[in-house]
Amino acid sequence: MTYAMVRKVSALFALAFCFSTSGFADEAKVRTALSKAIPQLEIQSISESEIAGVYRVVDQRGESLFASADGTHFVSGELYSTLGGRLSNLSEQARLEVRVEKVAALKSEDKGTFPAKGDEKAHVMVFTDIDCGYCRKLHNEVPRMNELGITVSYLAFPRAGVGSSSYDKLVSVWCADDRLAAMTAAKSGGKVESKVCENPVADEYMLGNELGVNGTPAILLSDGTLVPGYVPAEQLAEGLGLM
Repeated sequence: MTYAMVRKVSALFALAFCFSTSGFADEAKVRTALSKAIPQLEIQSISESEIAGVYRVVDQRGESLFASADGTHFVSGELYSTLGGRLSNLSEQARLEVRVEKVAALKSEDKGTFPAKGDEKAHVMVFTDIDCGYCRKLHNEVPRMNELGITVSYLAFPRAGVGSSSYDKLVSVWCADDRLAAMTAAKSGGKVESKVCENPVADEYMLGNELGVNGTPAILLSDGTLVPGYVPAEQLAEGLGLM
C-alpha cells in the first residue's frame, strides 16, 4: 500500500470515528435535556430515527418522542413512512418491539397456560380479569382455540387495580393448586378458595399498563400486536393465518 493510500484510509477511519462520537454526543445531549425538562420520563433507549438529524426516544411503555440533536425541541406522536409508496406506522413498529422484549422476560410459571392440542401453530397471551363478561366469553373459546393449534397463556390484569376484589380473585386463582381448573371455575361464576401466596398479579397488571392495555380481554400476538376485546376462536385463527 502506498503512502497516499495509507493517508486516505486513515482519513476515512478518522471521519467514521468523528461521525460515531458525534452520534454518541448527540444522544447524551438529548438524554440530558429531556431528563431535566421531564423528570418523570423513563427513557429506555435513544437512537437515530429515520429522519436525518432527529432522534427517537423510547420510554418504558414503548411510546416515542422525536427530538432535535441537541434535545432543545421535540415532538410526540406517530411517525409514518411513505417509502415504496406504502404507508407504515414506524411508531407502532417500535411499540411492537418493546412488547415482544418485555413479554419474553416473563417466566412460564407466572402464566396460566392452556396448551394447544397436537402441534402448536400459534401462541397468544391474554391479559384477563375474572369479573369481565367478555373475558368469560373468550374463555369459552379457549378449548376451540386449542383444537386449532393455538396455545393461550393468561396474564393477570385486574381492571379495578391492585387491592380490589378482582385483584384478590386473580391472586386466589394464581395461588390455586390447579391454576387452570381454578381459572375455568372462576370464569364460570364458581367460587375459588381464597388463597394468598407469592404471585405475579401486581407485576402483570403494571406490565399491561406499560404495554398499552386499557381494558380486558386484550390479546397479545407473538409479533407484539395488541388486539383489544373479544375475538371468536375461528376469527382469531383466520387472523393468524391458520385457516
